[in-house]
Amino acid sequence: MSSSFDDSLRWGQLGESAIAKWLNTKGYAVLPVYEKDTGDYKGPQVFCADRNMVAPDLLCFKPERVLWVEAKRKSVFSWFRQKQQWETGIDLHHYQQYLELRRRAPWPLWLMFLHEKGHTDEWPHECPTGLFGREILSLQRRESHTSDRHGRHGMVYWAHKHLWPLATLEEMAL
Repeated sequence: MSSSFDDSLRWGQLGESAIAKWLNTKGYAVLPVYEKDTGDYKGPQVFCADRNMVAPDLLCFKPERVLWVEAKRKSVFSWFRQKQQWETGIDLHHYQQYLELRRRAPWPLWLMFLHEKGHTDEWPHECPTGLFGREILSLQRRESHTSDRHGRHGMVYWAHKHLWPLATLEEMAL
């Protein structure tokens, strides 16, 4: 595994930890879901009778509520010129598996995005920063677009306006 991959993985894990700590401040206990077999780099799995699916990063619970959280750390939103809006997204293949897991599981599955930079070289205007998210079934009805030009399996994107602001950067423990 290359050191740039290691660096990128570590950077993402620090963001995941920051989101977990933020969830702790909301009263949640957090069980991080880690790689099942060291060295295979497939990521965590949910083993089902008929198939395996990629697991979200965190299982969070408190007495009255349980939820999955897929935590994404991003440096900056992307400016989507066609729709003139800030957007963020995830791997399309993982998204499809998260949707299936959500339909099978009795609890919500949230996508949370931690965006840190307020500017991009693509666009001169200030872009949003902080922690944003929403439950995946709600996001499914609000997809901006998909693209097979990015990522290994393609990507799915959402407009910033369809994500709920959850915390400012100052509230996040980075």
